Amino acid sequence: MMKRILIALCLLVLGNHLLLSQSAATTDSTQTNAVTKKIYLTKRMESKPPTIDGLIDEAVWETVSWGGGFTQRQPNPGGAPTEETNFKILYDAKNLYVAFRCFDADPDGIERRLSRRDGFAGDWVEINIDSYHDLRTAFSFTISASGVKGDEFISNDGNNWDSSWDPIWYVRTQVDEAGWTAELRIPLSQLRFSNKTDEQVWGIQFTRRYFREEERSVWQYLPPNSAQWVSAFGELHGIKGIRAQKQVEVLPYVVGKAETFEQEEGNPFATGNRLGLNVGVDGKIGITNDLTLDFTINPDFGQVEADPSALVLDGFQVFFQERRPFFVGNRNIFDFRVTSAESGGSFTSDILFYSRRIGGSPHGYPDVGDGEFVNQPQNTAILGAAKFSGKTQKGLSVGVLESVTRREWAEIDNQGERRRELVEPLTNYFVGRVQQDYDGGNTVIGGMLTAVNRNLAGTELNFLHRSANSAGLDLMHRWKEQTWYVAANLIGSNVEGSREAITNTQERFHHNFQRVDAEHLSVDTTRTSLLGHGGTLRLGRVGGGKRFNFEGGVTWRSPELELNDIGFLRNTDQISHFFWAGYRIDQPFSIFRNVRFNYNHFYDQDFSGQLLRTAWNVNGHAQFKNNSGMGTGFNIIPYDVSTKSLRGGPSLRHGNRMNNWTYFYTDGRKKVRFNFNAWHQWGMDNGNWASSYSVWMTANPTNALQLSIGTSVDSNHDRLQYVENVDLDDDETRYLNATIDQKTFSMTINVDYTINPNLTVQYYGSPFISRGRYSDFKHVTDPMNRRFEDRFQAYANNEVEYNVEEAAYHFFENGEEVFTSSDPDFNFMQFRSNLVIRWEYIPGSEVFLVWSQSNTNNGNPQDRLIPSLWDNLFTEKAYNTFLIKYTYRFRR
Repeated sequence: MMKRILIALCLLVLGNHLLLSQSAATTDSTQTNAVTKKIYLTKRMESKPPTIDGLIDEAVWETVSWGGGFTQRQPNPGGAPTEETNFKILYDAKNLYVAFRCFDADPDGIERRLSRRDGFAGDWVEINIDSYHDLRTAFSFTISASGVKGDEFISNDGNNWDSSWDPIWYVRTQVDEAGWTAELRIPLSQLRFSNKTDEQVWGIQFTRRYFREEERSVWQYLPPNSAQWVSAFGELHGIKGIRAQKQVEVLPYVVGKAETFEQEEGNPFATGNRLGLNVGVDGKIGITNDLTLDFTINPDFGQVEADPSALVLDGFQVFFQERRPFFVGNRNIFDFRVTSAESGGSFTSDILFYSRRIGGSPHGYPDVGDGEFVNQPQNTAILGAAKFSGKTQKGLSVGVLESVTRREWAEIDNQGERRRELVEPLTNYFVGRVQQDYDGGNTVIGGMLTAVNRNLAGTELNFLHRSANSAGLDLMHRWKEQTWYVAANLIGSNVEGSREAITNTQERFHHNFQRVDAEHLSVDTTRTSLLGHGGTLRLGRVGGGKRFNFEGGVTWRSPELELNDIGFLRNTDQISHFFWAGYRIDQPFSIFRNVRFNYNHFYDQDFSGQLLRTAWNVNGHAQFKNNSGMGTGFNIIPYDVSTKSLRGGPSLRHGNRMNNWTYFYTDGRKKVRFNFNAWHQWGMDNGNWASSYSVWMTANPTNALQLSIGTSVDSNHDRLQYVENVDLDDDETRYLNATIDQKTFSMTINVDYTINPNLTVQYYGSPFISRGRYSDFKHVTDPMNRRFEDRFQAYANNEVEYNVEEAAYHFFENGEEVFTSSDPDFNFMQFRSNLVIRWEYIPGSEVFLVWSQSNTNNGNPQDRLIPSLWDNLFTEKAYNTFLIKYTYRFRR
């Protein structure tokens, strides 16, 4: 029933859009923070268009005047820029042409660093174009003095910049005695605008980075802490008689693949090498000027960078960023965060659509006997996917995504006899998102639906949900030049499946219905569905030239809320209050370029009313006039109760604790620069302590080469680290904990060599090791006791025996053995790397050469950390993948 109501409400937003007889009202175009709205008048070319060579020497450029009059935004807001910047704009039926003259009294001092696309290195200049003139979205084109392109899609009035948008456009730059110049040709097919008017009015903004002073100047001035961006652009007038260009692009690809790995004697699936050939196609079709259909058939994600290594002991899942091109594009349209908060917090990672769920590892694993070998798929293949997305002139954003993943089978070999077992069913994923702007974007109302449907008929995969649906409504209203705002959302979920599937869901870590002390929760093994809800309400003031800003709100997740079939949900059964207040000074003074101070507090409880956590935070940040900076902060947690630490056992009180973090960075303009971070935590009852140190060094030996290396060393000493829950014969449970001494070391190496803006070589490598040693075993007896030592009963030395052959501990009570537990010590290590050569031989068409390596191993926990990493990781066990990928983009 709830699902139908939410669908009806989303359709109501669409219906209201269709009834609008004119565009949403816009804000006054003459004043923004008492600054006059600037206007540039362009003209249509009636002669041969200019050659894009960066020289600006054709006569056609003389038909329009230079625009200029930039104002400094950083570091001296409202001041005159160190160097002037001028521009010209022309157009014809197919293209927009832009010329820049960036004056510089010392041309030899112009920083011409090369980088990959969207690197934004060195001196650069940028144009933002709000061709919809919806005052919320814009297209950004950036060009560096070295000729490297950057492009981003801007949404939410400048609060979201999506660099995954890669349009086709053309640019050249030149350096001369007056500074540097740039010429751009932007096909109109890469922009979106209305066909309903003969004369266009577009919003435009220009930004220049003057590298030597780390200075930003803009054409239409806005203070650096303004809550506006797109809505305060200047305007481009004079465009007449153009027609929107429907974009049609088809990008077929061919991939050759070779894999080498360790040969395993007797295993027919581990012969040491494997060859393959793959083909597929990506495409983009402009259904209208506003709405685009993206599709992919048999997508290839072979050149995607590896995820960073991670090992967590608290049970919570790890959020990984999406890197696959198809899902990254237009992701802002599909964004629905359960909670956005200036204060931060673990609850801000929860989202309705987490695209990493599509094409992930199979959920099942076959039953195998002794002597049998398994060929288990690493990922679920995506048969095809399509996205229908865009934004209309009337402010309606639409996003629809449909994807189908195929059945996946594991192959089992038993002395030459083969059989298959299904490990992943045929699955359909659906996501629908709508948002409607009103009053020039001051009010935004939206909705979202997601659905996962699995074909489980005739399978043995009934531990999975047969269907999983979620829906959400969100509202944002801003006033007083968009500085004050109120935001709210409401979400609901419904999962259905067998009794086994729903019982498993109730007992999952983030639900824990089996908690022995939770009177409001219980596991019902007869249920075949769960219905949950959540949401957020927040009020705040940010920007508007004010030094003091704040935000407060409340967010909740009901016990039955379940989003993890297609979303990301970290925790349930929680109600959280959060508050943030900030004070900032953007005007330079004394030794400072700018400073910021923040205060945060949090208050959490569960749905029974049990207090879970209170926490306070203060932090400060400063950037100095030499462009170095630092910051520090303190967190105080006087009360903390975990309903998850004992994995279904009673709530466990953690000790009062305090932590401090500090960072420092050097001037980012230098050829060699450093970042340092430190974090310390102290348990006030000596229950735990932890620390983390990381150092990054980045160097540019030449304009074409950038090297960066970062190391991190973490320590964790916790006297109540969960080991396992042991059920005894007399219906008692031992909640076994121990003291852990954990050390973690990681290193990340990045090398970027840019031969020219279209030919780059990139290397990423990351060794990782985490070692944990357990001692001082105990079992929890009084988990909520105020005194740390009274929460558990420690095992004496004569009550614990270790059996080397079994790799297990035997525990005795009153002279009798009561249970055994496997040795929890670990020494996990991993090395991941990618080497990618990318050549864009014509705009939009590329060749990739890729070498990817992965090596995972487990060492002796008693060995020293770094020697163990070296001895066990860099061996012949590495898994190597070699790819060559060829794409060609057909355009109309």
